[in-house]
Amino acid sequence: MDDQTRIELEAAAFRALRHHLMEKRTDVQNIDMMNLTGFCRNCLSRWYQEAAAERGIETVSYTHLTLPTIQL
Repeated sequence: MDDQTRIELEAAAFRALRHHLMEKRTDVQNIDMMNLTGFCRNCLSRWYQEAAAERGIETVSYTHLTLPTIQL
């Protein structure tokens, strides 16, 4: 598998996980995720922000959602 395909598949999996946690399983609490998996929604958001910061991209965080800052 080439790098671009791997990146696209990883991104699709991340989007599916994000959608699942935000839309389909809002009943799952962060503490439950932390106890079972060792990470929670806040960890995902932080990892996203850290990856953006490494690339010099400023982000704005909303509850369980991180978006790039848009310059108008």
